[in-house]
Amino acid sequence: MKKGVLIINFYFVNHFPSMLMDILAIIVIGVLAYRIYKKQDEKPIKWKVFIVIIIGLFSFSITIPAFDTFVKIPILPLGVWILYFIYRNKVEKWAKYRRFAWLGFISNFIFLAAALLSFPLQNALYPENELSTYMASVKEAEIVSTHPSAKKVQLNKKSLESQLNTMRKDSIPSEEWYYNTVVNVEPEDRKERFPYQLTGTEMKWGSGTSAVIYVEEDGKGLLVWTPTKQLYYRADSSILEGGK
Repeated sequence: MKKGVLIINFYFVNHFPSMLMDILAIIVIGVLAYRIYKKQDEKPIKWKVFIVIIIGLFSFSITIPAFDTFVKIPILPLGVWILYFIYRNKVEKWAKYRRFAWLGFISNFIFLAAALLSFPLQNALYPENELSTYMASVKEAEIVSTHPSAKKVQLNKKSLESQLNTMRKDSIPSEEWYYNTVVNVEPEDRKERFPYQLTGTEMKWGSGTSAVIYVEEDGKGLLVWTPTKQLYYRADSSILEGGK
């Protein structure tokens, strides 16, 4: 259990689902705060309301795994306790700000719900198995050799662009590749299966992910290496030219 942890998560500015859901969460909190404010006969000071809500966000929390990541579940309203201690001898002031303090604590759950909703939104907007998620634009794409066995080739950008939406995802036969590249080949004859790297590509805007893309020796295979998984795609014709 962690003490005094803010449940707010600050995402990369290019992660659109998280940005959108966090903005919606802030709007919901703002609407709730406004409704509480309007219902009170004795109006509290607005800037103090903001501070009280922020302090109310502090909580004891536990971290649990969800959607291949970790989320924090608020358990005890530490911020509310702090504010109660501050206003313990000021009953009238505590009465004015008590609801806003609890709104701060409840806001943890609003942000939590927003974070959980961002995952299906992420999958809907940026399917993790579609190549276009990792290669939305190839206008500045280039080929870089990464192994001594690589031949002097150039990128056939026209071929790449024409096949970008038709490349099919395939399984990765790791064992077969290992035997064909290492076990069944003499050390002096071994070659890297993916001796090229495709650079200069652009991810789909707002995906908030990253990937390194390797090109197979025959120019027909792409190995997309993300922080969490590897994806393999095959094209009908080579995206490389030269090297013969």
